[in-house]
Amino acid sequence: MVFSSVTFLCIFFPIVFLLHAVLPNGRARNAALILASILFYAYGEPVYVILLLVSVIFNYLFGLGVAGERKKGVLTMAVIVNIGLLFVFKYAGFFVTSLNSVLPAKSALPVPKLSLPIGISFYTFQALSYVIDVYRGKAEVQRNFFRLLLYVSFFPQLIAGPIVKYHDIENEIRTRNATVDDIFSGLTRFSIGLGKKVLIANTMAYVADAVFAMPKSYIGLLASWVAAIAYLMQIYFDFSGYSDMAIGLGRMFGFHFQENFNYPYIADSIREFWRRWHISLSTWFRDYLYIPLGGNRKGKARTILNKYIVFFCTGFWHGANWTFLVWGLFHGTLQMAEEKEWIPVHRGWKVFNHIYALLMVTIGFVVFRADTLSQAGTMIAAMFGFGAGTGFGMVKTAAILSPYVIVVMLCAFVGCTPLPRKMALRIQEKSSGRSLGEFASMALSMAILVLALMALAAESYNPFIYFRF
Repeated sequence: MVFSSVTFLCIFFPIVFLLHAVLPNGRARNAALILASILFYAYGEPVYVILLLVSVIFNYLFGLGVAGERKKGVLTMAVIVNIGLLFVFKYAGFFVTSLNSVLPAKSALPVPKLSLPIGISFYTFQALSYVIDVYRGKAEVQRNFFRLLLYVSFFPQLIAGPIVKYHDIENEIRTRNATVDDIFSGLTRFSIGLGKKVLIANTMAYVADAVFAMPKSYIGLLASWVAAIAYLMQIYFDFSGYSDMAIGLGRMFGFHFQENFNYPYIADSIREFWRRWHISLSTWFRDYLYIPLGGNRKGKARTILNKYIVFFCTGFWHGANWTFLVWGLFHGTLQMAEEKEWIPVHRGWKVFNHIYALLMVTIGFVVFRADTLSQAGTMIAAMFGFGAGTGFGMVKTAAILSPYVIVVMLCAFVGCTPLPRKMALRIQEKSSGRSLGEFASMALSMAILVLALMALAAESYNPFIYFRF
């Protein structure tokens, strides 16, 4: 089940929200949310509900273990089991296929045929962070299994994040109260996220997918840039829209999740981009990989190695494909170049720095989106005038750029900047009272919600990028 579906919007969420609101105490509400979350996951992955529950059981026991006497040994086992589960279901086929490519045909190994459980990368990292935080003394061990189950399985953030740290919502799992302000702001945030996903990301996905599916001979300057820009907008509005919906849903149930995006496309360096993009993932790797590796405390050479390890893992976390690995190492190399001032982003013209950062991010996402490195190379070469595009490819690309697509793309350009938020705050400040500003905000969010529902009813094309991860 996805948030941007009629089933979720018109049946699942209203029932769960009303049930949560009328139940008398926190224990009953938690039980309702656990049941709803399991049903939510089972709607799309009925078999892998068992894997989710097994993961929670193991990490519940690991949490008890690291709170005991043999802390380090239990922590090591927790890392091995969690990463092992992730490896088996997500990467085993990739490694076997890669190994077979260098082995003689008669020595080829059978490739595992395991489907990827939705959200396994998110809930595995979330559960592992709980065990590590208990080990470090940053969180109290949870002896109530069902509270830990709710933390890991809570449906707003279960399958595509953001990655929530246990100590951030520990108290809200025990007791919480969703106020009128929480419900109002949560519904507004959810509606905005739904609009970003359905009205913008889906349109950009149609454009990007159509161009990436073209034959190599069609890809010229126009096609390559249209595909690159469309995907740049798609991935931001898809993922930030999902994060907005998750944060908004959590707020309506009394949970307060951390922000996951902070206008990453206004960054003027790759380092700043990563402080603004997928914040929950980048901070996870910082806290649970980079710092334990030694961070920048063991000399320059070790610092460079540690950062490359982090970016290698960041790319690999997204999927078992060489394109993701190259994307991660590409970003790692750019960060190294910025720190060494080989790329002088720390001084100079800010506009130039912004253009540089956005261009590098765009090129990186072309690699990220491509099915193979060869396709990525073809697309990037065409972006700089070295494509083999034909006139027919230009005509086909131009046909995709309907007036509606162009208007949506322009809205996306504005929407990925802080300008809409600044305008909303200014209108609210100038309104003749808080109630008028709140009414205008609610009316706008309801309009977006209605438009999104109309779009969902009319269209069946509704992909979610991060469900793949």
